[in-house]
Amino acid sequence: MYKIVEKRQLAPQIYLMEIEAPRVAKSAKPGQFIIVKMDEKGERIPLTVCDYNAAKGTVTIVFQTLGKSTLEMAEYQVGDNFSDFAGPLGQASEFIHEDIEALKQQKIVFVAGGVGTAPVYPQVKWLQQQGVQVDVIIGARNKEMVILEDEMKALGATVYVTTDDGSNGHKGLVTEVLKGLIDNGAQYDHVIAIGPMIMMKFVAKLTKEYNIKTTISLNPIMVDGTGMCGACRVTVGSEIKFACVDGPEFDGHLVDFDEAMRRQAMYKTEEGRAVLEAEKSSHKHTGGCCGGHHHE
Repeated sequence: MYKIVEKRQLAPQIYLMEIEAPRVAKSAKPGQFIIVKMDEKGERIPLTVCDYNAAKGTVTIVFQTLGKSTLEMAEYQVGDNFSDFAGPLGQASEFIHEDIEALKQQKIVFVAGGVGTAPVYPQVKWLQQQGVQVDVIIGARNKEMVILEDEMKALGATVYVTTDDGSNGHKGLVTEVLKGLIDNGAQYDHVIAIGPMIMMKFVAKLTKEYNIKTTISLNPIMVDGTGMCGACRVTVGSEIKFACVDGPEFDGHLVDFDEAMRRQAMYKTEEGRAVLEAEKSSHKHTGGCCGGHHHE
């Protein structure tokens, strides 16, 4: 059993929980995710790893209540237990394997949208701990939906906030802030975008014009409950990849966003899920987080 040792609400419908999971905490790396089962009969729910503490033996997760399973999870309190907490899953962020001194010479910017800000946090934390200074652009619908802004600043990152209604920071899109920074002389070597598919699509489109290396993460798709099996299949360049085992990070300039978003939309209907299930069976794809479940 995996005990909840901290719970707090970050924004409307967005919750943070710190879970006792020593084995996962010891192995976790930035960019990875876990799968929670609330009880023996519960669904497998893929969730972002927002933070981990090997010394304490805890892993911090962030989730958004979007349906039955996540609403049920939000009812759990400190002292309650999850029956299963599997991970870490997925591939760690690529910079984990890079030479630290070379990384320190790079200028990196993270573009985070909504709940996608959560998986950005451990990456920023790891880089700042290695002495790599990064910028972070956080986008949200309004001021109350901005999460982890203070936590990012506490790490020492330079943070820019943009909201659709202008209630916090810049009024407008994350791409406008990114373009403004680049046009004003910020020479970024690497852009890492995590958020809604449409946001990542337009970030990648912008950075392609400037020829800036761009990594996107399909982790938030799995957090939203649409990254399991059928919907986690994505075309990257000329290859078929699965976000759960090959990702969640991919080259943003090679991802077929339109195809991925079509599949995402299909997964929201019963008929579409049936088509994707049949397709999955024909490919006989097994492993990773693709257990044939769809969490709401």
